[in-house]
Amino acid sequence: MESKKFSLLFLRAKLARPGALLLAVGLILFAAHAADNTLVRNQFTPGQIWHDTAGQPINAHGGGILFHKGIYYWYGEAKSGRTFLPDCNKSWGGTRVDVTGVSCYSSTNLYNWKNEGLVLRAEPKSPEHDLHTSKVLERPKVIYNRATKEFVMWMHVDSQDYAAARTGVAVSTKPTGPFRYLESFRPDAGVWPDNATDNEKKPGATNTFARDFQKGQMARDLTVFVDDDGKAYLFYASEENATMHVSLLTPDYHHTAGKYARIFIGRSMEAPAVFKRAGKYYIIASGCTAWAPNAARMGVADSILGPWRELTNPCVGNDADKTFFAQSAFVLPVPGRENFFVFLADRWNQWNLPESRYVWLPLEFSATGDAVLSWRDAWQLPDSNQSLRAAAQN
Repeated sequence: MESKKFSLLFLRAKLARPGALLLAVGLILFAAHAADNTLVRNQFTPGQIWHDTAGQPINAHGGGILFHKGIYYWYGEAKSGRTFLPDCNKSWGGTRVDVTGVSCYSSTNLYNWKNEGLVLRAEPKSPEHDLHTSKVLERPKVIYNRATKEFVMWMHVDSQDYAAARTGVAVSTKPTGPFRYLESFRPDAGVWPDNATDNEKKPGATNTFARDFQKGQMARDLTVFVDDDGKAYLFYASEENATMHVSLLTPDYHHTAGKYARIFIGRSMEAPAVFKRAGKYYIIASGCTAWAPNAARMGVADSILGPWRELTNPCVGNDADKTFFAQSAFVLPVPGRENFFVFLADRWNQWNLPESRYVWLPLEFSATGDAVLSWRDAWQLPDSNQSLRAAAQN
C-alpha cells in the first residue's frame, strides 16, 4: 500500500514541474529513512515512544510477556480515549479509560513487535458484563498450561468505583486468541489462609480477610506465576490493598485451589511482578500511591507461600526513590540467557493513559546476590541473536 502511494506521488510531481519532482524524491527518501529508524529497532530506549512494526505506538499497558515456541507474546491493557469521572477518592482523583480490551503483540527478538490485535474484547452492549466499557480491566497476564495445551489469561476486573475487587479468567487454544471469557470471582471463598492465627479465625474477628471469608478475598493488582513443577500461583493485592495474597491455582489454571497465604501483611503493596532465580522466589512491587510514582519494593522467599522477607529498593541512582517515574508490571527471565532478567514497568500518564510509556531495564544481580536496577537511556540484550536461536529450538 505504501509503495503505491509513493508511486502516485512521484507521477503527480513529474507531470507538474521539475522542482516538485525533486521535492517528491526528497520526501520519499526522508519517509523511507524515518520508517527504518522507527520500525526496525536493535535496542531499548526506556521512556521513549515505542512503535510496533506498522509504525503505531504500542498499546499494551500493565501487561506481561509469554514465551512460547520461540516467540514472545506481549499482552496488555489496550487504552483508547479518555473519560473524566467525578472523584471516587479524593486522594487520587477519578481519571480512567473505558475498557477496550486486551491487546497482543508478537516478537522474536523483544525489540520489534507486530500488533496481533485485540485478543479479548470489551462488551459494549452488555452493561452488566464484567468487560463492559464502563468497567475496569487491569494487568492482564497469560500463562500456558502444558497439560491442557491451553492459554489462560488472568486479569483484575472491577466496578467503576473499584468496590468489586475481583479476578477474571479467559482461555484460548492459541496465544493470539481470541480468548473466551469464563467468569470473575473473588479468590478462596470459605477458606482460611495457611498462616492465619486462631484468634484471627474466631467469630466476630474484625480483620478484613475474616470479613471477606464467605464471599472471597478482595483482588486488585495481580500477576500469575508458573513454577518449575507446573503448579501455578496467583499474587494479588487484597484486604483493601493492605496485604498481598498468594494462592495456588487448580491444575487447569482456571480457579484458585483453596490454599493461600497472606504475605507482606500491612505493607500496602501493588503492581506485583514475580520471578525465580537460583531456587529462590522474588517479587518486585510498588507502594499504593495511585498514579504517583514511589520507591520499588522487593522481597524474597525460599517457598512461594512464604515466609517472605522484604529487601531494599533495587533501584539505584537518580530518581531511584520514584522507580525512575515508573511502576512495576512484569519481570521476564530471558530464555537462552542464564540469570538474565528484564524489568518491565509503566510510566503512567494520569491524564492521558493511552500516552503512558514503557520502561524496560536489565535487572542485574551483584556478586553478593543483591538485585540492582540502574537507569539506562538505551541498552541491548547480551548475545541476542545466538541466544534467541538456541532458545527457539527448545
